[in-house]
Amino acid sequence: MVLYRIGVVITYRRELRDPEGETIRRDLIQRAGYDRVKEVRAGKYLDLLVEAETADEAVKYVKEMCTKLRIYNPVVHSLEVVPLG
Repeated sequence: MVLYRIGVVITYRRELRDPEGETIRRDLIQRAGYDRVKEVRAGKYLDLLVEAETADEAVKYVKEMCTKLRIYNPVVHSLEVVPLG
């Protein structure tokens, strides 16, 4: 087995408001004069080291883990799982 670094990004679904991202944009970015930033989406990032036969197997394993352990809420969050190299 090989060790794979897997990245997990959890954000609010696109069709839902992201209050944290809106606050960051309005109260920090725009007030500092960075007016070209039109949207900020905040979320959580996990960096995992996973033992698996292939990168695809590691990604599948992490997706299953995140779903079964309710690390994210699929009703309001989107989940992106990617191999990092």
